[in-house]
Amino acid sequence: MRVTVRLFAMLRERAGAGEIELDLPDGARVSDALESLGDLAAGLPLVMAVNREYAPADQVLDPGDELALIPPVSGGSIHTLVTGEPLSLDSLASRVRDPRAGAVVTFQGVTREVERLEYEAYAEMASVKLAQIAADAIERHGLCAAAVEHRIGDVPLSEPSVAVAASAPHRGEAFAGAREIIDRVKAEAPIWKKEIEDGDGRWVDGTTPSDSAPR
Repeated sequence: MRVTVRLFAMLRERAGAGEIELDLPDGARVSDALESLGDLAAGLPLVMAVNREYAPADQVLDPGDELALIPPVSGGSIHTLVTGEPLSLDSLASRVRDPRAGAVVTFQGVTREVERLEYEAYAEMASVKLAQIAADAIERHGLCAAAVEHRIGDVPLSEPSVAVAASAPHRGEAFAGAREIIDRVKAEAPIWKKEIEDGDGRWVDGTTPSDSAPR
């Protein structure tokens, strides 16, 4: 089957073209397409999208699919992390400091009202999605840099489960970028939350990621 691979920025320059046609066996996955490209994407953290929807490396491709390889955007740096360790807002804020930035906005979501929250994630896919959300916010709001981390496992009362930082030349853009990131993380990332109180647990209702993602 034939798949079109779209390339941008440094990938386009490396390949000498904005698109490459790949002939792959039926049932090939995104990871197979990446492997067939050899060293073209070596050393770059990429976000992948199939037919303009984010995609994990193990997604199966169909004939005629468009696979986009999205390198880091030039508008600013990105840091994302899905971890079982406690989050540090100071550490996160340090990752978005930039000499162009006149504003740094941070946000933490903390456990409230219950004994603890228990988070589960499809970590590999969540990492891809967090990177895409941060990249979108950088481009849309002209941020210097963006960072987002999400904790998984048990998060006790008053401890943070998610943290966001955004820097920009002016406060308006920084606030808007940080707000967009946290709103989309809550709506789109494949992360699930269970409230634990007195030994009893209840999964919190959420949204279907494909229905909530911006078109």
